Amino acid sequence: MTDRSSLVETTLLLGSPRAGSRTSGIALRLMEELALALGTEGVETAGPDIVDLADIGAALPQRASRSVPLGPEIERALGLVRRPGLLVVVSPTFKGTYTGLLKLFLDMLPMDGLADCVAVGAMTAGWAKHRGAGDQYLRPLLTELGATAPVPCLSILEDEFEDVPEVVATWSRRWAPTLGAVVRHQRHCFSAPRVPPLTGARAS
Repeated sequence: MTDRSSLVETTLLLGSPRAGSRTSGIALRLMEELALALGTEGVETAGPDIVDLADIGAALPQRASRSVPLGPEIERALGLVRRPGLLVVVSPTFKGTYTGLLKLFLDMLPMDGLADCVAVGAMTAGWAKHRGAGDQYLRPLLTELGATAPVPCLSILEDEFEDVPEVVATWSRRWAPTLGAVVRHQRHCFSAPRVPPLTGARAS
């Protein structure tokens, strides 16, 4: 039995406002394929904790504000998203970008709120002209919040939905070496003992 402490914690953030959407199903498939692909790179991941905004959307405030108290459900969701490890953020494309629900949730994070995360973005879209929405909008948002996002976003068009298993598996295998290397580096940084600063040293 694998020691839980040796596993990389993973969180899946679903940005679709509709429960049980095709995008959510694709996201779960992505988590499975990423776990397999990263395993071949020597990175073992824990089963994902899922933050589904379709389930908690009604509990979100109308706008992000530090003066607005958040309920325990939202606080828990923010804690899962912020924790060190792998964060996978998946959203359908709405008006050319990620959903407003996802933006509202992420706006509740402080500056550099994702600094401990290695993030992967994925988006579904109905039109070929929106294939680059993930790298144009979602990935920069994650890095703006401090996340390390080392690989391009996965993009799946509606006419590719029937081929999702192959598309997701191919993407995961392609980027697993890069992603795995970054995750290993992050874990090393967090596990390395901190050297206390020297005291009593005189300036020369």
